[in-house]
Amino acid sequence: MTKTFIVKNLDCAHCAEKMERAINKIKGVNEASITFMTQKLFLDADDDRFDEIVEEARKAVKKIDGDEVDLTEV
Repeated sequence: MTKTFIVKNLDCAHCAEKMERAINKIKGVNEASITFMTQKLFLDADDDRFDEIVEEARKAVKKIDGDEVDLTEV
């Protein structure tokens, strides 16, 4: 399954790169890509674990850049 998310309150290109690397390490993620300029995450992951993977991605994003950053599905 592939979905797009807005990365709310993302203010650092380096942080976006760190988030992308962390999300790509989550089991079941086929590919994750964050574009800083558009503030979007493109996530391709296993269908049967997709919701769980999104929650893990949210935790990874918040760990890197704080609680004010969040993912919202487009």
